[in-house]
Order: sequence, then C-alpha cells, then structure tokens
Amino acid sequence: MSRAELERRYRELVLGELPRRARAGRWVVTNDHCFGRIVLDHAVSGRWYDHLDRRRSPAFAQLTDEQLAGAVALAERVLAEGDPLLRELDARSLAWRGKPPKR
Repeated sequence: MSRAELERRYRELVLGELPRRARAGRWVVTNDHCFGRIVLDHAVSGRWYDHLDRRRSPAFAQLTDEQLAGAVALAERVLAEGDPLLRELDARSLAWRGKPPKR
C-alpha cells in the first residue's frame, strides 16, 4: 500500500469501522480517540506522545511508513479478532500510562 492508502485506511478503521463494531458488540473501548491511543501506542511501543509531537495533528501522520503499516495491520487485527484482543492491547496502553486495566 502507498503512504496515502495507509493513511486513508487508518482513518477508516480508527474513526469509523472500529468504533461502529465496538458499539455494536459492546467492546471495552468504543470511542475513536481511544482506538487512536491504543493503535498509536503500539506503533511506537509506548505512550505515543512521548514519541510524537502532540501539537502536530494528526499524530499518525508523524509515524514512519513502517510504523503506519504496523498500526493499520494491528487495527485490522482488532477488527477481525474483536474485544478479547482489544482488551489486551488496551491494558498494555493503560499500563504505559500507569493506569489500571478496565474491567
């Protein structure tokens, strides 16, 4: 995929498909900004704002091509595997922030 295609797919997944599926399935996370947090954190292996400039928006545009491709692949995986995988990824993202996992 080209960079433009990856960015388009990232937006489709994080802003649309994942939140819709999550609301319908009553997943642990349903808001688009939470999906963004989780996917970005895993793309950089830590709190995304420790690696990317929070003042430059959108944050995903700052990812390398490899990181962006990984973020899209992970979002696709969440779409396919659903809430169990999302819970694991969310717990790790929250741990990077020093917060307990959701129940």
